[in-house]
Amino acid sequence: MNLRRLWAILVKELRQLRRDRMTAAMIVGIPVIQLTLFGYAINTNVRGLDAGIVDQANTTASRALVMDMLATEVIAPKVVVRTPQELTTLLREGRISVGIVVPPDFERRKAEGREAVQVMVDGSDTAVQGAAAQLVQIPLDSHLPDTRVPATGTPPTGSISVVSFYNPERRSAVNIVPGLIGVILTMTMVLFTAIAIVRERERGNMELLIATPLTSAELMIGKVLPYVVIGLVQTSLVLVLGIWVFAVPVRGSLADVYVAAGLLIAANLALGLLISTLARTQFQAMQVSFFLFLPSILLSGFMFPFAGMPQVAQWIAEVLPLTHFLRLIRGVMLRGGTLAELWPDVLVLAAFTALAMTLAIGRFRKRLD
Repeated sequence: MNLRRLWAILVKELRQLRRDRMTAAMIVGIPVIQLTLFGYAINTNVRGLDAGIVDQANTTASRALVMDMLATEVIAPKVVVRTPQELTTLLREGRISVGIVVPPDFERRKAEGREAVQVMVDGSDTAVQGAAAQLVQIPLDSHLPDTRVPATGTPPTGSISVVSFYNPERRSAVNIVPGLIGVILTMTMVLFTAIAIVRERERGNMELLIATPLTSAELMIGKVLPYVVIGLVQTSLVLVLGIWVFAVPVRGSLADVYVAAGLLIAANLALGLLISTLARTQFQAMQVSFFLFLPSILLSGFMFPFAGMPQVAQWIAEVLPLTHFLRLIRGVMLRGGTLAELWPDVLVLAAFTALAMTLAIGRFRKRLD
């Protein structure tokens, strides 16, 4: 081995990296940004779960109990309603994760040592189930003694029960498999289209495309349509395996599942095309794709509970298509909700697709000029 020739190649690669500003920036930017973001954002201790409260007793003791639950910071009050049926509807729509039900005979139940309070939990997220279980440890009579019990002897104490909706067995596959649809679609759709335009340029086909009567919009849409079919095939494959192997339920409409998947596919394809117009090489396109893929996995609520993240991290997560898809797919498959009930996330995905596609078409037209 000739050391002079080896040194020449080394210098050549370093100079090439120096000229490639995007790659040079990623060498430093990726570890710094991701370490800062994930070290700050990832928190397995779930706090601030959106909660609905029904206090039908409305006594001093019941109000004190609710305040004790809120003081744990496991739950945060979002809505106060009148009936448990309203809480069930809010759980199905994904507007709350926990429901607190204090019955009208709370004092009597507590005095008799029976179940006095019910905690309704959205079991489609196993992390929420584990966090809500902490509420059972709260004593019912920490503030005021029960005057209906004789002063002598040990007074009976009621209990707090946790009722898990949609996943009473606490099977992790029920939570993971629907999310895997989004993860797989995000990984493949963004990467496939991120290299689409760059590949044409590197192969020398761009001049041929410019000479054709194709408009920028026709070229962009024509490039993504085949991947829409591929994405739907992937969705079907994960659904079949999830139902057959892991017995994952589909409580909502199967048509809603495919519409939700179609929305994510469109959003990821548009994002991939936008990346393709920004990158100069296929390697750069893949770098940017993987740079966006990791935050999508870690901040969307797929691996770590969304409620445990700081507010800033939640704002970043709201920009990611996968975050909204996870709410849609879990709402439809596990809670039996409809897209009409989950319309905010549908609207966000549609708006993201329109914006990303518009930017991609605009940038591609500038490059043609």
